[in-house]
Amino acid sequence: MSVIFLKGLAVLGFIAVSAMFSIWLERKISAWIQNRMGPMMTGFHGTLQPVADTIKLLLKEDIVPKGVDFLSWWLAPFFVTVPVVMAFLVIPFSSKWIALDLNVGVLYVCSVTSICVLGIFMAGWGSNNKYSLLGGMRSAAQIISYEVPLLLSVLLVVMQSGTMSMQGIVAAQEHGWFILKPHLTLAFLIYFISATAEVNRVPFDIPEAESELVAGYHTEYSGMKFAMFFVAEYTNMFIISAIATTLFLGGWQGPFLPGLVWFLLKSYGLVAFLMWMRWTLPRVRMDQMMSFAWKVLTPMALLNLLISGWFMVK
Repeated sequence: MSVIFLKGLAVLGFIAVSAMFSIWLERKISAWIQNRMGPMMTGFHGTLQPVADTIKLLLKEDIVPKGVDFLSWWLAPFFVTVPVVMAFLVIPFSSKWIALDLNVGVLYVCSVTSICVLGIFMAGWGSNNKYSLLGGMRSAAQIISYEVPLLLSVLLVVMQSGTMSMQGIVAAQEHGWFILKPHLTLAFLIYFISATAEVNRVPFDIPEAESELVAGYHTEYSGMKFAMFFVAEYTNMFIISAIATTLFLGGWQGPFLPGLVWFLLKSYGLVAFLMWMRWTLPRVRMDQMMSFAWKVLTPMALLNLLISGWFMVK
């Protein structure tokens, strides 16, 4: 029991540090793209700015708007945050740094991460705010739609490796990363685009859309409840990047450096790329986003799966 408790504390500590680092990194990347300096005053190059933001959110009043559906409004941040924490159970940071190597690890992580949409929808529905409701409805449509091509791409990796264990998939890439195979390169692109939509990042940040919906589904949240949505968003970015690293980029494998270092370098490299996209690409329209999911990504993922499966059994 004590070992499980310590693993849980380690995961929570990593999530807190990772979220603060990601917030600082995004500010620096956005400043670099916009030819600014970014945070500089609080700590060396603004490294203590996320700590100051955390203290500010801890001290802010938790305001409950008039007319909310209290139960769904209050539970929504937990439905968004808890599944993200649960996903860390099967993430293989190295050959030894994994909480539990489930033989259905891929199925588990895809299942728990899909729960987040319930929290977003509950936040929109319970807030008694039309902007929040529209954001929640958009998110439900978006995540359900992009889940289809994402899972089809993950299924191709499972077919290629012959296992649903996350460590087993990394071991199957011992003689070559899956992304180097042409059909899995396409699967990686489909996965990464779909995962970007899953975590509501530009160009698919339709549920938040500041110019249209003020801030979308979390407009009526403040203090620590807002912080939970914020932490969940940045932790979700790390989760999808860590899964992509495990499935396509050889996981913790690499020369010279320890496995943990390789895994973090690959994962945060993908996180940095997501941030780069946010400050480079414009937001798409809702109809364009839905059409792209059903008319482009899903047919491509199905065709790639069928052709690859045919060659595997031939």
